[in-house]
Amino acid sequence: MRAALLAVGLLGAWELYARLGGVDDFLLPAPTDIAGALVDDRALLWDNLVVTGGEVLLGIAVSLIAGMACAAAVHLSTTLRRTVYPLLVASQTIPVVIVAPLLVAWFGYELAPKLAIIALICFFPVVVTTLDASRLQAFCLVEARAALPGLFSGAKIAVAVAVIGAVLAEQAGSSEGLGHLLLQAVPQLETARAYAAVVLLSALALVLFGALALIERRALPWAFQPSGGTS
Repeated sequence: MRAALLAVGLLGAWELYARLGGVDDFLLPAPTDIAGALVDDRALLWDNLVVTGGEVLLGIAVSLIAGMACAAAVHLSTTLRRTVYPLLVASQTIPVVIVAPLLVAWFGYELAPKLAIIALICFFPVVVTTLDASRLQAFCLVEARAALPGLFSGAKIAVAVAVIGAVLAEQAGSSEGLGHLLLQAVPQLETARAYAAVVLLSALALVLFGALALIERRALPWAFQPSGGTS
């Protein structure tokens, strides 16, 4: 309830500032203008949301599979842990905006470079959280369950960055998706439409995060038991 009241207060302050603060609506549209764009451009926004949502889901799936495989390999091999793990950390210092055009040049403008960029961004949190949860466990079918909460934590972190990755990938080279729509809307002076796309991107991330949290609670009820509870 308090969060809802805070959100309403912030939106109200935003509306007043946009209307009375003398700021150009090209720079900062009012929330009511953004809501209008969500309604007026709903067909355009929905079509692009479906594209971006599909890319995000596939990208997360690829990063989960690759991340679990890498975490298992690094866990089982001391040599890999000493050689690969530092490289994983170093990989996170590479700006995605530098890599994205290169991937587009390699793989073209279809789905492949977008999945590669999303998976690249999501790969690190999946590997690290899964590996940290399982490092002290014998990696077998019985005890590997201890790594599952870490895997879900990594997946939930990956959801947020996957949306960012999808936008960057679409802006690097795409003819559809919310990232492409954002890139087009601003020079066309359709700032309200651009903000509406951002609203949908945030909603997509929140929905996916909530879905993962729900699946985690259903699939791993033992992980949410109070300390000292029965398993």
